[in-house]
Amino acid sequence: MIVEQLPVTAFLNKVLAGPVTSLLNAVHRPPIDPTAPIPNYVAMEIVVVALLFLFFIAVRLRLSVDAPKGLQHVAESIHEFATGVGQEMIGHHYKAHVPYLAALGLFILSCNLLGLVPGFESPTAIPAVPLGCALVTFIYYQAQGFRHAGLGYIKHFLGPVWWLAPLMFLIEVASHLARIMSLTIRLFANMFAGDMVTLVFFSLIPLGVPVIFLGLHTFVSLIQTYIFVLLTAVYLGEALAEEH
Repeated sequence: MIVEQLPVTAFLNKVLAGPVTSLLNAVHRPPIDPTAPIPNYVAMEIVVVALLFLFFIAVRLRLSVDAPKGLQHVAESIHEFATGVGQEMIGHHYKAHVPYLAALGLFILSCNLLGLVPGFESPTAIPAVPLGCALVTFIYYQAQGFRHAGLGYIKHFLGPVWWLAPLMFLIEVASHLARIMSLTIRLFANMFAGDMVTLVFFSLIPLGVPVIFLGLHTFVSLIQTYIFVLLTAVYLGEALAEEH
């Protein structure tokens, strides 16, 4: 199936097709079309990263203790949100994980909202992007569990009764792996549905009514970001919990 390239994707492929194709060939993953190795969702992720990079630079340049202004207030609100979620769900180990929660939330929210801009689409409406976020989150909280408790972290998978430990271990491993699928499907399904509804109503009624669905898309984007960050904090809290 041929997917039409967005303007940004076409530009990136024009500039970077050669190096990207060479890199993919080097790792034995040759692109279907060597002249267009960058798909739309990757181009949209690049746009999101670039925008966030510019946002961080702008906040850093305007930092002020005496007279904080708009962007600094936004950055402080994001930090307070991540701190609040971390403190409530993780406990007294939360401070080290606030940067990850904030960065994850900013990335997902930016990806979700990008589809509202004409000429762009939400990369989270493609399964690979939510899956990537879910995998990174899974690896992160498991690594933090081992970092915090060492090999004792495995006790979290064994249950309280020693003779049921082998069965509990299998159940817990399956449960943790299912979290990847749950995080992926929840984010992808909601953003894909939101994009489709907005597109359909824009094609049928180009003025007036679609504004309602743009508002709905924004609301869904915020809710799905909150749920993803909240669940990440919950999983971190479980991984860092002390055994008693």
